[in-house]
Amino acid sequence: MLRINRDWYFSTALLALIPKLEIITKMFFLQVIVLAIVQGLAELLPVSSSAHVVVAEKLMGLDPSSPQMTLVLVMLHTGTMFAVILYFWNQWRKTYFDNATTFRTIAIQVIVATAITGVIGEALVKLIEKTAFKGQGKAEIEQLFSHLELIAPALAAVGVLILIAGLVERRRERLNLGLGTGLNLRQAGLIGAVQGLCLPFRGFSRSGATISTGMLAGVAKVRAESFSFALAVVLTPPVVIREILRLRNAEHLNSGESLASAAVPSLLGLVFAFLAGLVALRWLSGWLEGGRWYLFGIYCLVAAAVVAGLHSAGY
Repeated sequence: MLRINRDWYFSTALLALIPKLEIITKMFFLQVIVLAIVQGLAELLPVSSSAHVVVAEKLMGLDPSSPQMTLVLVMLHTGTMFAVILYFWNQWRKTYFDNATTFRTIAIQVIVATAITGVIGEALVKLIEKTAFKGQGKAEIEQLFSHLELIAPALAAVGVLILIAGLVERRRERLNLGLGTGLNLRQAGLIGAVQGLCLPFRGFSRSGATISTGMLAGVAKVRAESFSFALAVVLTPPVVIREILRLRNAEHLNSGESLASAAVPSLLGLVFAFLAGLVALRWLSGWLEGGRWYLFGIYCLVAAAVVAGLHSAGY
């Protein structure tokens, strides 16, 4: 009799729990969709998608450093990478694949820029891990990515860089000094170096910093935009692989069930990030062509103040 009552109790408790689990699942899927839209819009605009996603996660009560959310973020980046490839494909095909000489030139520029990015980025990551986590055991740069007190100054720094590039552009327009030329190897290397500086810092927008650097170095803004996103396509797979390996090494994601439960919302996020990324790219190109690049700098400065305020409020 006791066994029957106990089985009945557990069955009743399980039935009562099922609706709650369904609500939690639906809420999580809704949160992933929101994050995907935030990531898709912000990743391809020069305003730091990482900063926006981290803030959105904190406001929704999620843990940005959890392995499940890290997997979601990796898949969101993959979705925006596909958006970049689709959006720029015709332009790249005409510009970069027109003939063997042109392709060889741009391939060398991309390889050199990416190599410089890797050297500078990896050196900075190791330096930060050894100084910020001195005396600790195994430390990873990702542990700092959810700290709003670090994101705010990074946003402010890239905001200043974008603002300077935008104002220089407007000055050139007024004085009829020309708006930049094509891209050479030195300029490509400089863009790659700045991209390397962006890697360890959430909030220091990769696209904002690289496009602004290209504009300040004398590259035509549309060419700087195209090259910046070409670098993003090359850079994304290694970053994705790095994060997957990191997840694989996490003890609580060693089971296939945990990984599978995170895969479905991650794939959903990939699709929505892809769609939002296409919208953001059209907007970005319009703003570049309209000479309003400096406004993104103002936005980053305002966003930095908001993030600092959220940190002060306890987020």
